[in-house]
Amino acid sequence: MSKRAKKRLSKNQHTKKQWKQMSPERRALSMALAAAQISLAVTAWIDLARRPAHQVNGKKSIWAGIIGINYVGPIAYFLKGRRTD
Repeated sequence: MSKRAKKRLSKNQHTKKQWKQMSPERRALSMALAAAQISLAVTAWIDLARRPAHQVNGKKSIWAGIIGINYVGPIAYFLKGRRTD
């Protein structure tokens, strides 16, 4: 490994913090964001499972996978995946 690559690797290691190195505020923010993501995804999957196929835009199996994409998936499902008529 070149000196340049080692220096870059060393620099990246110092910028990445472990959980125990984070401040209590940062930990709380991380937990809140994780809870929001999980809540969004679970709510979307429950809605998808209970909703009849004719009330979903596209295939339910595709939407089930899309919902797994962080934040974007559940929001996309709620905005575009459900038929409201």
